[in-house]
Amino acid sequence: MADITNQSLNEIIENVKTKKVSSTELIKAYVKNIESAKKLNAFVTTTFDQALDKAKQFDNKPNFDQLLPGIPLAVKDLFCTENTKTTAGSNILNNFIPSYESTVTKNLWNHGSFLLGKLNCDEFAMGSSNETSHYGNVINPVGDQLVPGGSSGGSSSALAADLTPATIGTDTGGSIRQPASFTGTVGLKPTYGLCSRWGIVAFASSLDQAGPMTKTIKDCAIMLEAMSGFDEKDSTSINKKKEQYSKNLKDNIKGLKIGIPKEYRVDNMPKEVDELWEKGKKILKDLGAQLIDISLPHTKYALPTYYIVAPAEASSNLARYDGVRYGYRSKQGKDLIEMYEKTRSEGFGDEVKRRILIGTYVLSSGYYDAYYLKAQKVRQLIKKDFDDSFKKIDAILTPSTPSSAFKIGEKTNDPVSMYLNDIFTVPVNLAGLPALSMPAGVDKQGHPLGLQLIGKALDEQKILNIGYAFEKNCGFKNKIKKWWS
Repeated sequence: MADITNQSLNEIIENVKTKKVSSTELIKAYVKNIESAKKLNAFVTTTFDQALDKAKQFDNKPNFDQLLPGIPLAVKDLFCTENTKTTAGSNILNNFIPSYESTVTKNLWNHGSFLLGKLNCDEFAMGSSNETSHYGNVINPVGDQLVPGGSSGGSSSALAADLTPATIGTDTGGSIRQPASFTGTVGLKPTYGLCSRWGIVAFASSLDQAGPMTKTIKDCAIMLEAMSGFDEKDSTSINKKKEQYSKNLKDNIKGLKIGIPKEYRVDNMPKEVDELWEKGKKILKDLGAQLIDISLPHTKYALPTYYIVAPAEASSNLARYDGVRYGYRSKQGKDLIEMYEKTRSEGFGDEVKRRILIGTYVLSSGYYDAYYLKAQKVRQLIKKDFDDSFKKIDAILTPSTPSSAFKIGEKTNDPVSMYLNDIFTVPVNLAGLPALSMPAGVDKQGHPLGLQLIGKALDEQKILNIGYAFEKNCGFKNKIKKWWS
């Protein structure tokens, strides 16, 4: 079965269950792909020997009742993995080997999966292009000059290039959905609290959320089912009954009301993005959904609000990296204070330092009320806009990003232009809602573009169902040529 890695996760699971392919054969196929794709720079760490051992154990004593039987998975290098290096894309964690496993990855392993390797990401998840990683740029398989999006760029690149059958990322302001859009894959940011944050290297604690990145909507439902669940170790985890997202997937969306927000049109948005949105509306209408124009008036304040709240939380979370207990320590400095300063200035990259400075500034005496407190009030207004709209609609359809993947180096010297890339994704994080990016078409250069479905809190099933119906009628095929091998 030479082309097993081209298949969807669901197809691979069926092939394992029917013994058309063994877990060991699967591992070997992915290892071969990974070793021939070093140009993409998607992996920071590989765990091939460990994965091969687990695959052999599974083949000797298979358990086909599991959700992910004998399936190897590579994960974003923000999830702590026991006895396996976890760097968060940063020099300051270049020697950090956790003695514990994140809850989300543990859930995946409990469902029969095992680790293939750790994927490159923007440093501490701060970036929209995977250019801030200490381990270098990740390349988008769509084209050798293109960014894969960020911060989960290694995840989106590895998935699109068939280096892992599915993966997981984290989304603080769009870091799952934007890279999914740029690579023609599916990305879901779940409701805040649905997936545990325990064991994930923190960026902004009130915004961070782990989620699946897959080739299809069905795969996304399988992954979400496996990784979600209540965790008493995470104080923000939601204690609710586990849902069977993949079993309950259906494509009948007749009568559902889909909101179209007028605020999601921005200046200089490429015509193709607008046309894609129109195509998406038509598909949903033809499937029996009702389109309703809505207004989310505080959307225009989402980006400035986010870039106050997120850096403020980051400056607090990143205070723990001081060179004393773990991670990188500078060899310079004549006393403790100087060692702290040198460690942090040598250990953190420019984008992380920029956000720490912004965050420390907005939390400082005299500015806390003017910036941070005001941003928290605006955040509540943004959430209220969504709450009010959801009284009359079932979901919201918007573009995922204001453009397709841009060139490496194109926005690195213009942080504001880079931040504007998250304009359609950030409001959802501020409101704690679930949102799904699904591939929907291409621009004139043939680069993928995505559409976003936003749902009510804990209404993942509904947006997965709408996405499932859309996917069947959209006709998108990811045509990536393997130029890198």
